[in-house]
Amino acid sequence: FLRDGQNGGWQRDSNGRFRSRRIAVKARIVKLNAQGRKRASHGPERAKAASKAVDAHLRYLERDGASRDGEKGKAYSVIEDEADGKAFVERGREDRHQFRFIVAPEDSNEMADLRSFTRDLMRQVEKDLETRLDWIAIDHHNTGHPHTHIIVRGVLEGGGILNIAGDYIAHGIRHRASELVTLELGHQSEIELQSKLMTEVEAERWTRLDKMLATEQRERGIVDLRPVGGTTYAFPENRVLMIARAKHLERYGLANEIETGQWAISDRAEATLKELSDRNAIIETMHRALATHGLDEERGVDQYVRHGARPSERITGRVLAKGLAGDEMDERIYLVVDGIDGRVHHIEFSDASNLKDIGRDMIVEVAPAISRPRAADRNIALNAGENDQIFRPSQHLARIREQFAREGKDAESFVRSHVRRLEDLRRAGHVERLDEDQWKVPSDIVERGQAYDRTRGGESPVITPLSPQNLERQIATSAATWLDRELTAREHLVIADGGFGRDVRDALHRRAEHLVKMGYATVRVSIGVQN
Repeated sequence: FLRDGQNGGWQRDSNGRFRSRRIAVKARIVKLNAQGRKRASHGPERAKAASKAVDAHLRYLERDGASRDGEKGKAYSVIEDEADGKAFVERGREDRHQFRFIVAPEDSNEMADLRSFTRDLMRQVEKDLETRLDWIAIDHHNTGHPHTHIIVRGVLEGGGILNIAGDYIAHGIRHRASELVTLELGHQSEIELQSKLMTEVEAERWTRLDKMLATEQRERGIVDLRPVGGTTYAFPENRVLMIARAKHLERYGLANEIETGQWAISDRAEATLKELSDRNAIIETMHRALATHGLDEERGVDQYVRHGARPSERITGRVLAKGLAGDEMDERIYLVVDGIDGRVHHIEFSDASNLKDIGRDMIVEVAPAISRPRAADRNIALNAGENDQIFRPSQHLARIREQFAREGKDAESFVRSHVRRLEDLRRAGHVERLDEDQWKVPSDIVERGQAYDRTRGGESPVITPLSPQNLERQIATSAATWLDRELTAREHLVIADGGFGRDVRDALHRRAEHLVKMGYATVRVSIGVQN
């Protein structure tokens, strides 16, 4: 990409055939306050929630095991090797938005220092944007492929709002990063490039080879891999690898050889391969969590269960790991739970507000999400006319204005929130807007609203801490424990003979023996364990 001196934008280089170092850049703009430093009077709670989410995001980025030496990740800035992350968040508390980037050089393992590279990159970005930036970064070495998280405040040097052009976010930063890595490591040779492409032939992810195949099919309607078929520049040197990749995709049902050397790639290929990549990343996360506890050889992959954000069963076990889910760009949090059912569970939470005090080795229970009826839907139903089922915002406001004034609440804001809810339900076809002050609502608006929320993912799974202590500490303590509750429960948990279930069975027996020695139980105590 080259800088366009006339309009200050970025345009694609017409050559297109560089051997520069490849960089993956992910970007996200996170909205904090709709009105920036002039907050809207009706949105303080939303702004407060966004602010807490920013705090939590930084906390997880600095989690244990993120640095090269396995210690806690450290934030740094343009001049500070250990920047104060909390102070950075506090400075941006009133900002309208912030920018988040993940910069992952393909050859990061060969680079001398990600920190120096990041500082050089941000200096170049400042030159391109013609403003000083307030940013912090954290290097992560915990995935086997080192990468850097960069958080940039959405403010200009003079205090105004920072807006970054979409094409610069999409292309310019990656180009600048590639320039720096290429300067450090040199251009890739043909041998290097071919060696990297060879590793992609059997990769369970969307690769450069797949992009070449997809581009050829999009432009010509078919992928022609015959010796004289392909016309793009990439075919002569990559034809053998592309044939091998097409055959590999065929085993997944994602490609079909129509005639000798001519292939059709499935429309499902990209989505399927990205899903496989996500699955493998989760499996790697679970394996890493088990390895941290020395359990990786004891627990097999056949015991892994991936629930996503919608577990369909109740899970009880100990927390092995906790961190940012997916690509680590948003606030979704995952837990890896070693279950008493003998399996290992990976669960994601879109609402992490209840996870703040959940730590490793705690005993927890995770239940499926319960999408409860919204209070707004109940209010709409109560304020709709009994005869005509018409909700009138003006009448609702008149009913609550005096009471809200006594309580110091904003009645108008409260009613506006109900109108926004009605707008959402209208788009889904559940209610009808007759005019500015009349909404036709069905008699089962509460049930319809609940069903609508379920289609949009509902709520996060419900987590309940059962014990902050691990099993060993519970066995010998003099205080009441989760083990005691299970020993004396009328309905006992179903505990497996293997995995963490076996550990719990053993702990229950040892706890019972300890209670006998303390005089709190007799040998007649029945250890409540079911098969």
